[in-house]
Amino acid sequence: MVIPILAILVRCLWIAVEYPYLRRYKVIPQKDWDKNSAMLWDAANLIEPIGMMFGFTEIGRLHVDKLGELGVVVLLVGIVIRWTAIHNLGQYFTGTVLIKNDHTLIRGGLYRYVRHPAYTGTLIAHLGLGLAFSNWISLLFSSIPYALATAYRIHVEEQALRETFDDEYVEYAKQTKRLIPGFF
Repeated sequence: MVIPILAILVRCLWIAVEYPYLRRYKVIPQKDWDKNSAMLWDAANLIEPIGMMFGFTEIGRLHVDKLGELGVVVLLVGIVIRWTAIHNLGQYFTGTVLIKNDHTLIRGGLYRYVRHPAYTGTLIAHLGLGLAFSNWISLLFSSIPYALATAYRIHVEEQALRETFDDEYVEYAKQTKRLIPGFF
């Protein structure tokens, strides 16, 4: 049970560090670009602890050596990718989809390789969190809600970016994949 507890502590630290950063550049949008994608993200956050609870039971237990340890490593790798992408975005990173008055299209750092590296990191981290519990139910509750929220958020975000940056974004989208370099 040490590994799942460690994973929970890492997840709590992730939230504790990221939450204030989300609020640091909070602005009131001139237009509703978000289309409730933040609410879907919040729903995923509420669902995730259900899977964690199953991780402390034998229901859905996966008996695979070192799976929990691998999960913690994957969780940490995902968080590092996410935080690197957030750092690349700087003041343009927010908890909702919005376009600021001085917004520029970020194409450096991890954004050279994929259009949504923060979401890539998030998906990897939540996969790792689910694996850390060595439980397929935990894995489902940790991964699927975020995958759905991310798919919708990317759709909404790309609409906003295309509308704002027009041909510049279309060209950027042709040169980069959404989540996985050279693949997807």
